[in-house]
Amino acid sequence: MYLNSIRNILVCVTQQKTCERLIMEASNIKGNYGGELHVIHVAKNEWKFLDNVKEGEALEYLFRVSKSVGAKLSVLKSDDIVNTILEYINDNDINFIVVGKSKEMHKENNFIKTLENNITNVEICIV
Repeated sequence: MYLNSIRNILVCVTQQKTCERLIMEASNIKGNYGGELHVIHVAKNEWKFLDNVKEGEALEYLFRVSKSVGAKLSVLKSDDIVNTILEYINDNDINFIVVGKSKEMHKENNFIKTLENNITNVEICIV
């Protein structure tokens, strides 16, 4: 575990209010170990999340939650979600990631496994 050397924490969220639990878990970790807290949501280019009232409200809610714990919420658009997150990790010196459990059952489509296979010296906490 790299917990003793946490520099920056990244929380990966979807457009669901239930992602608040991920942000709060990361905030607790930050409180114990320090570092900066980042929250990111990557939407595919064809997703019109701001046209969907429910999803727009959820992102606004997550923005408020992020702000309340001193984190910046970044919403990025990309068709390559994993590579966009990997770039963010490198650009922001992230070495600890908090994610929710993936619902994708097939190993080759699993977001978390794909991240793990493409990063080094970064710990992933699955909540």
